Amino acid sequence: MERYNYGMVGLGVMGRNLLYNIADNGFSIAGFDLDEEKVKELEEGATSTMKVKGIGSLEDFVAALESPRKIILMVPAGKPVDAVLENIIPLLSKGDIVIDAGNSYFEDTNRRVADLGSKNLHFMGMGVSGGEKGARTGPSIMPGGDLEAFNLLQPMLEAIAAKVDNEACTAYMGKGSAGNYVKMVHNGIEYAIMQLISEAYDLLKRGAKLNNDQLYEVFREWNNGEMNSFLIEITRDIFQQKDTFTDQYLIDQILDKAGAKGTGKWTSEQAMEIGVSIPTIDIAVTSRILSAYKEERVQASQLYPKAEIATPENTDQFIKEVGDALYLATLISYAQGLALLVKASEEYKFEIPLKDVVKIWRGGCIIRSVLLEKFYTAYTKDPNLSNILLDADIAAIVKEKIGSLRKTAAFAVSSGVSGLGLQTALGYFDAYTTEYLPINLIQAQRDYFGAHTYQRLDREGVFHTSWQSVNQ
Repeated sequence: MERYNYGMVGLGVMGRNLLYNIADNGFSIAGFDLDEEKVKELEEGATSTMKVKGIGSLEDFVAALESPRKIILMVPAGKPVDAVLENIIPLLSKGDIVIDAGNSYFEDTNRRVADLGSKNLHFMGMGVSGGEKGARTGPSIMPGGDLEAFNLLQPMLEAIAAKVDNEACTAYMGKGSAGNYVKMVHNGIEYAIMQLISEAYDLLKRGAKLNNDQLYEVFREWNNGEMNSFLIEITRDIFQQKDTFTDQYLIDQILDKAGAKGTGKWTSEQAMEIGVSIPTIDIAVTSRILSAYKEERVQASQLYPKAEIATPENTDQFIKEVGDALYLATLISYAQGLALLVKASEEYKFEIPLKDVVKIWRGGCIIRSVLLEKFYTAYTKDPNLSNILLDADIAAIVKEKIGSLRKTAAFAVSSGVSGLGLQTALGYFDAYTTEYLPINLIQAQRDYFGAHTYQRLDREGVFHTSWQSVNQ
């Protein structure tokens, strides 16, 4: 029987496209899916130069792979992954490698690493970003876990990943479930940036009264400059898409209710769990939840009508300020997510290389941006940087644009336009850069009603006071 270098379980759009990418780069690969149609479509869609085989039996699939077997799972996170493992583990041999390329929760990956390790099998969690197009042409790939297994996979991963300056957008992300954790935080940052872009769009549309053609031109100009990024690029294109059912632009026909998958919520929960402040990511998750209350929002808008938004006196200046505010708030969102990775690396002993994280995010992934080049430079100078805002070159950018963020947030507040993302980015910056916060009062309150104790500025130790009520 002919043997294949790799195996892919799950032949949906992402799995099939990633499989074709692997085959395009000279590796032979077999695919398995319970859906016979998907197995059939796999071979029908392959080119003559690909060495691809669709197999409908799990036993035959495993038998068709060379040793050690290297099997990639591209199935929905959660129970489906466990179901596949339950069926495939009995068919594997010592030293075989299973790679979960879905958005699995990092603690599930830890459990699976331990379980397969006890059976002399390797298990890895691997984040893949770039959507179905990226999977086919070159994604950003975030593998973590078993270093021995990674070394075997590395040539293939570097071949199929996106390239920036001829460097592959993949690298070892650290021990255990580091790959899944990095991808989770990537998605949290993605939530934040999308929220910020939507707020900038709202301000330009309702504040500056720009139409879709004008919005296209603004985002085109932004994408041609320092804000060049995948999300700005696709936003530009969205404003030119016509609706197939009407003669209107499609953007104006889409219901303002957003869905949310687990990774955004997991990022917020993790930050709370290990004590990292990521308010812009948190508010992006909350905003999607709030958007689901469409009927209540309609009712509330009638009960609390807003005055007409005054158009800025200088539209060009307003557009520039909104652009600078979006740039800086995006930078702050990255800072929050990267700070979470720093703390998580310490907490879980991941040993995440931040320099490599921002390096591989430069291409292939959803949050790719030229801004990441500046982060890469910062982490190259100081790999142990706890927060990107502490880098002197980044600080120079922040100082240049902070005025625009303040003006834009103030305009949103005074006009009654929701700018939760912009405001939390600004609030985070102001709190992070304040030497003395009013939390001394909170500590006094906690000690007053609950004897929770407090520390002092002028001496070491932990203190408690018997507070006196003035009404006694």
